[in-house]
Amino acid sequence: MISTAIRLARVGSRSELAAAVLMGLGYPCVMIAALIPDIWMFAAAAAVTYAADFYLHQRGSYLVNRLNKVRAGLPIRFLLRQLLLILLLARENLAEQPLFYAAVACFLLFYGLQAPHGALTTLIRLRRTMPVVTRNIDLNAVRIPDAPPRSLLRRSGEKMLHLDIPAMAGVIAAAATGHYLLGYVGTAVTIGLGLLYTVALVPYLRRKRRVPAAPAVLKAVQTWLGEYQPTVALYFSGSAESAYQVNMWLETMEQLEGRPIVIMRERNLVAKVNATSVPVLCVPGGQHLMAMKLDTVRVTLYAANVGKNIHMLRVPTMKHVFIGHGDSDKLASVNPFSKVYDEVWTAGRAGRDRYALADVGVLDQDIVEVGRPQLAPIRTWTGAPKNPIPTILYAPTWEGWDNDPGNTSLLLAGENIVRRLLEAERPVRVIYKPHPFTGIRNRKALAVHERITAMVEQAAAERATDPRWAGQAAAAKADQDAARAELARTEARLAELAKPGRPGGDEAEQSRVSLADPQRLAEIEQLRAAWNDAYWRSFGWWEHKVVTGAEPKLYDCFNESDGMVSDISSVVSDFIASGKPYAVTDSAELGVQEFKRQNTAVRAAVILSNGAEELEQLLAAVADPAADTLADARTELKRYLLGPDAPTSIEQFNAAVRDLADKAEVRNAGVQQRIGEQAIGRLDRESDAEAGGANGAENAKGAARARRGGGTEDAGTEDAEAEDNDAEGNGAEGNGAEGNGAESNGAEGNGAEATAGVAR
Repeated sequence: MISTAIRLARVGSRSELAAAVLMGLGYPCVMIAALIPDIWMFAAAAAVTYAADFYLHQRGSYLVNRLNKVRAGLPIRFLLRQLLLILLLARENLAEQPLFYAAVACFLLFYGLQAPHGALTTLIRLRRTMPVVTRNIDLNAVRIPDAPPRSLLRRSGEKMLHLDIPAMAGVIAAAATGHYLLGYVGTAVTIGLGLLYTVALVPYLRRKRRVPAAPAVLKAVQTWLGEYQPTVALYFSGSAESAYQVNMWLETMEQLEGRPIVIMRERNLVAKVNATSVPVLCVPGGQHLMAMKLDTVRVTLYAANVGKNIHMLRVPTMKHVFIGHGDSDKLASVNPFSKVYDEVWTAGRAGRDRYALADVGVLDQDIVEVGRPQLAPIRTWTGAPKNPIPTILYAPTWEGWDNDPGNTSLLLAGENIVRRLLEAERPVRVIYKPHPFTGIRNRKALAVHERITAMVEQAAAERATDPRWAGQAAAAKADQDAARAELARTEARLAELAKPGRPGGDEAEQSRVSLADPQRLAEIEQLRAAWNDAYWRSFGWWEHKVVTGAEPKLYDCFNESDGMVSDISSVVSDFIASGKPYAVTDSAELGVQEFKRQNTAVRAAVILSNGAEELEQLLAAVADPAADTLADARTELKRYLLGPDAPTSIEQFNAAVRDLADKAEVRNAGVQQRIGEQAIGRLDRESDAEAGGANGAENAKGAARARRGGGTEDAGTEDAEAEDNDAEGNGAEGNGAEGNGAESNGAEGNGAEATAGVAR
């Protein structure tokens, strides 16, 4: 019942639900108190509404956004409370008293201040917004002043509205006691504070407080690009939840030969990028990115199929490669959109065969097997449980955009799987790590996730009081306490190192100060390793655990577990690198043989039905190597899915980058010979369009033909990209958002359509 109420109210917890209920009841109580009238009831109910409102804003509850959409936003709620106070004064027969007029005048003046205050904060934010956000890029060529104090701009509208509290309190006290001076003082304080807050913003409109104009910033970035001369780029666009897709490639980029760079498109994602030594350049505006000279980049890597990829795919002087963000048997791994790239890189032979069977237009000669460099941290199984009892990881994938019941085991089998693990005859520890997208598409999936979380937490609480584990708990208590203390210290230090520069700096200031510091990065790496070790020591090896959020990472959960239950996703392919037993659920009930035929990664798995009766086979294999009948099959499958162990994946990856860069050089030299002095890569810059559309269009078509060696004209793409003057990617933001998710289904219609001109 409570879970249903939480979902309907769009709040994130029981405490938020309680605050929402109090706020919902508080306003009617304020109105009733004003009508009765009852001053003390009015004061109490008004205080409840203030507190509930403040708490919901502090927690960032989605309910606040919903209230704005139904015209019950924060200003309306404050105005309603003030009008009801005026009504209370009238009902108390104070309408002819100076206090009444003072209150009315105060609230009118106070709301008059809202407009200049809002205008000032908006102007300051606009003038502090640069056309790019950067990390590890030297922007000293332009002067970027310090950001205004965070206290002035953060939640400024909410802070301004709350300045009515002195007036409200003073008027209520005056009405209750008859000491009208209290009301006059309260109204004066409110107006004074409102004026002071507004005036405090004015200095930050001065020229020396603004960031440089967009042309100056873009010129500085272009100068830096000319000096750094990047050779390989990781290009990424996605939703806020998809940051993990770019983070998984950062360590690989750091190990690449040459001069790597990460190019992103969404401002809000930059803050979610892990600390790295690789330069990060976020260019939200499509027109700005298309105007940049990236002449030295020879290879661009794409981690997701999204509409905004068009803004890089259009550059003919570089080779374009789809590397994805996971290797699995999902349909996203054979997306027809992939044929727009020069090459598609897969982990092993399985990826090549997958495209051949799908027959979606990706040619075999354009597929390169490079392994999976990210899997290096995964430790190989020793053949025996790590602890006295085995640990089983349940890591289901999410429900997918099409809500196909076969996408995830969560809906039909999740509770059965967890229940059987928790009630297993031979005790096991359960770690439940859901996909970060769980529930964003299907509320039933979110409800199941919440029930599973409750099951695991309840089982953990029961095990904590079970006499069987009392001895271990007593013996481990000191070490666990020490680990928790270490966790707290490590988290505090990581928070200090998370953002260079002074606290409270905005993205412009962060771009100025966030140059790579090898010592800082090395300390962060050491602290993360220490945090991970302390995390697993902070609770017992017998304690069940729900793991959500970015830390600990999925691979850390792999290393802590002895076996896994999952679904058709890249999680399974990655887990195979460990060599440990695993099970996959046939949620669509295809049958064992058909399920294995359709999904390569399950050929060495224990196949579960939705009832999960087969789990005992997995538990037996984990507990006793003699019962592990699929060990040889897993070894063979690992080689097929992920490639050989030697050379290493990063060596294969580097070799593939070198080979493709050489191809780009040869191709560019050949095109230069054929077209003579005509510039390469000058597609549809705005200057071309202004100078004359006909010549610009012809040059663009010629460059598009050159990219594929002739034959395909990029006519449709030019019109589509010319419309992208709003810096948001040709309307692809909405389209991309549906494609940025796990396994990137998004660009199937939108991106492919937009890139018809550059497809084969």
